[in-house]
Amino acid sequence: MIEDLEDASFAGQFESFLGLSSTDEMVTAVRACWAALRTTDTRRYMEAHELGPAGTAMAALIQPLVAARASGGGLSRTPDGTTLLSATWGLGSAIAQGEVVSDRIVVDRSGAVLGIEPGRKDHSDGCSHGLGAKSRPVRATLVGEPSLGTSDAEELGRMMLAAERIRGGPVEIEWALDDSGFVLLQSRPLHVQPVAVPDEIWLRHPGLKGHPAGVGWGAGRGVVVRCECELSRVGPGDILVTGVAGPALGQILPRVGGVVTELGGSTSHLAALARERGVPMVLGVPGATRTIPDGAQVAVDGVAGIVRWIR
Repeated sequence: MIEDLEDASFAGQFESFLGLSSTDEMVTAVRACWAALRTTDTRRYMEAHELGPAGTAMAALIQPLVAARASGGGLSRTPDGTTLLSATWGLGSAIAQGEVVSDRIVVDRSGAVLGIEPGRKDHSDGCSHGLGAKSRPVRATLVGEPSLGTSDAEELGRMMLAAERIRGGPVEIEWALDDSGFVLLQSRPLHVQPVAVPDEIWLRHPGLKGHPAGVGWGAGRGVVVRCECELSRVGPGDILVTGVAGPALGQILPRVGGVVTELGGSTSHLAALARERGVPMVLGVPGATRTIPDGAQVAVDGVAGIVRWIR
C-alpha cells in the first residue's frame, strides 16, 4: 500500500465514497478508488516524492459508516510537547476539506485537558445514503460550542497516546464519536519540527493568530487570493492568503513560501500536506483576506500559529 508512508501521506489525493446503498454503487466506487491511483494530481504528487504507481496496487477499504455526532483528528505530539485534538459536529469531511474552523483542544502528555478553544462550525456533514455526505446548517447556539467535553477529550487523548506507543513514534489520527463511543479511523506517521525563533523585528508588527500546521517559518510577498482562478498570481516564494483550506491547494505548495487560510485547522488534509513538505501554514485565521494587505511583506509562523505583516 502506497498511502501513509513516512514521508508521503497522500492526504486528500485519493477518493472516498460515503453512504453506498447497493452492490452496483459499491462496484462503481471501488473502481473509482482504483482509478484514483492514476489521476493527474496523484501522478504529480508521486513525482514530487519520487514514487510511481507501477510498483504498487490501490487497496480499497470497505467499512461500516460511523453515525458520528462529532468527528475530527489529532496530533499526538506538537513542538511544545503537548498533544492536539481537533473536533467538529457530524462527519469529519468538513475538517478534512478545510471547510470549517475546528475546535482546538490541547492535552498534556498525561491526558489532562489544558484548554479548549471552540471553532466556527457553521455546518456539519452527515450521510445521505446513496448520495454521499450532505452538508447541513448547524444551529446558531452550537456554532461556537465545543463538540467535545473535557472527559471525552481526555479519553480520546489517552487513545491517541496508545496509538503512538503502538506505532513507535508520533502519529496523526482521525476519529469519530457515535452513541457507542469513540472509533479510531486512521493513524499515520507524524513529523514534528522544533519551534522557530522569529526575528525580533516581526514582533513589532500587527499579527493574527490561527491554527498552526505545525512546521516552519517563512516570509515573503503576501498575495491575497479569493478565487482559485487567481492562483496564477502566486509566484515562487510568495505567501498565499486565501479563504478555504481545500486539498486542491496542494498543487501550489511546492512553490509558495507559506500559506494563510481563513478556514481549516491543524488536522485538515492541506495541513498534512504542508507538514510533509515543510511549508509554514496558519489556518482558521478570521478575516485574513480582508485584514492582510495584498502585496505586503508577510511572515508565517507555522509552529506558533501566528501571521504578521509589514504595512
